[in-house]
Amino acid sequence: MAAKLLDGYRILIIVGEDYEDLELWYPKLRLEEAGAHVILAGEETGKKYSGKHGYPAVSDAHIDEMEEADFHGIVCPGGWMPDKLRRNPKVLSLLKEFHESGKMIAAICHGGWMPISAGIYGDVTVTGSPGIKDDLINAGAKWEDKTVVVDRHFVCSRRPSDLPDFCIAMLEVLQAQAT
Repeated sequence: MAAKLLDGYRILIIVGEDYEDLELWYPKLRLEEAGAHVILAGEETGKKYSGKHGYPAVSDAHIDEMEEADFHGIVCPGGWMPDKLRRNPKVLSLLKEFHESGKMIAAICHGGWMPISAGIYGDVTVTGSPGIKDDLINAGAKWEDKTVVVDRHFVCSRRPSDLPDFCIAMLEVLQAQAT
């Protein structure tokens, strides 16, 4: 079998109760298809979390045990989950560390709440759910109504229907990081 685009890459996806099902699973499967090793990390190891639409996801690891140095990028799915996890100090410190190291930070829909709370969206061009547009702007970001926005190592999309563009942009940013 030929080498895959992201062989050797490790990607962290944050998971919690009431995540948006498609916004977690579509990127997870697309990244794995490209060869990346994906870790789902939640507030408990081995816990089965239910998505907004009932699809389960079992966390591979505890978020408190994750280290930015072990990963090439992080994905923040939407749903109602980000409103809770944006208050988790470890989630916020991880996002700050990913930002400081210039590694990919991808957020879709309400997932943008986590980078907002980490204080890393100042002077970044983003998109997200129109429901958090004011939050993004108040955090210092420039909001655009597009299927995907890439600003340096930040990748953002608005909703599940944007997932094809979101995943293509993630792959492009991850590839660019390697050069």
